[in-house]
Amino acid sequence: MGLPQRKKYTYEEFLEITKDEKYAEFINGEIFLHATPTLIHQHVVGRLYAKFLEYFDKTQNGCMPFIAPFDIIFENENETNKVQPDIFVLCGEKPMNKNSFKGVPALVVEVLSPSNSSYDYVKKMDLYSRFGVEEYWIVSPSNKTVEIFSLTSEGVYGEPVIYFANNIKSSIFEGLSIELDSLFK
Repeated sequence: MGLPQRKKYTYEEFLEITKDEKYAEFINGEIFLHATPTLIHQHVVGRLYAKFLEYFDKTQNGCMPFIAPFDIIFENENETNKVQPDIFVLCGEKPMNKNSFKGVPALVVEVLSPSNSSYDYVKKMDLYSRFGVEEYWIVSPSNKTVEIFSLTSEGVYGEPVIYFANNIKSSIFEGLSIELDSLFK
């Protein structure tokens, strides 16, 4: 006897089922509900977001960071997905409404929680690479590391640059450098 098949939902079913859920995501027909983030998770997200704000305010390069909860809709002719990255960066004029954005951010950051690490490394990484997010950061508060994945010319993420000391450096935003230790104080 095999394992039961997970039901795949339509995007409309997802919206109906999760209309009262604050932290619901939808990838490849699957619904994912998340618990409220932990204190350390929020601390790291807040510190990183502050560093991003400082950098993007200074460079005035037409890019701006945003923080969760805010819905990102990844959509093409075959599928619709909705996620809430911890931090994301939009560049140029992007159409958005008061609580969501349809399109592809330039950079996405996910801060790991004990319950979501495989989800961020598998489901979200696949989604972000398929839709062309140029740079994907995975931050591990428990390991005090940051992994930066960049899209290759083949449209997939290559080997990550792993930071466990020194300054974190973006591969797509020149001069975006953050002292790693400052995130985990």
